[in-house]
Amino acid sequence: MKLHTYYRSSASYRVRIAMNLKGLHATEAYVHLSRNGGEQFGPAFDALNPQHLLPVLEDDGLVLTQSLAIVEYLDETHPGIALLPADARGRARVRALSQAIACDIHPINNLRVLKYLGGELGVTDEQKNAWYRHWVALGFGALERQLAHDGGAGLFCHGDTPTMADCCLVPQLYNARRFGCDLAPYPTLVAIGERCEALAAFEKARPEAQPDAD
Repeated sequence: MKLHTYYRSSASYRVRIAMNLKGLHATEAYVHLSRNGGEQFGPAFDALNPQHLLPVLEDDGLVLTQSLAIVEYLDETHPGIALLPADARGRARVRALSQAIACDIHPINNLRVLKYLGGELGVTDEQKNAWYRHWVALGFGALERQLAHDGGAGLFCHGDTPTMADCCLVPQLYNARRFGCDLAPYPTLVAIGERCEALAAFEKARPEAQPDAD
């Protein structure tokens, strides 16, 4: 397998965690999202993924995009350590938690959106950071309520072992800290994040631990 990744890409971070949890290894190809106008727009990567987004996983001729699709593919093809529950209700809950982050918080705060805000729309850094924090607060507020009161929660987002939802939560917490978001209102999310970060699989996936980290 070959994983096209960037150390600060939240979506790549999710897949790195998932692969570590499952004990999988992939050759890594580094795509710098800011250098030289963004290496994701070069002809080689454009041919691989016309969306110009990371991560991309190549596996025996198959090219997969979108982090959650990649995680589910890995879970189905390497079932030893499951990242989705065995029961339909549990799988639906984990997918919903994952998508609340990967579909509703992250896409409107990712690099290309922030660049557009500061470039074409000309917003100030202060306004851009306010935008970022607003959507984090809205999304994390809902997740906090759900995880604090939902009987399906355990030590992690779902039960007592990490799932795909934890693979999504930890990178989003990491980014929230990087942008100075106040996490005090989300003690359940922070506590789950701390349990995750104590595990080697999460620690090895941290942006600072990646060979391409600036």
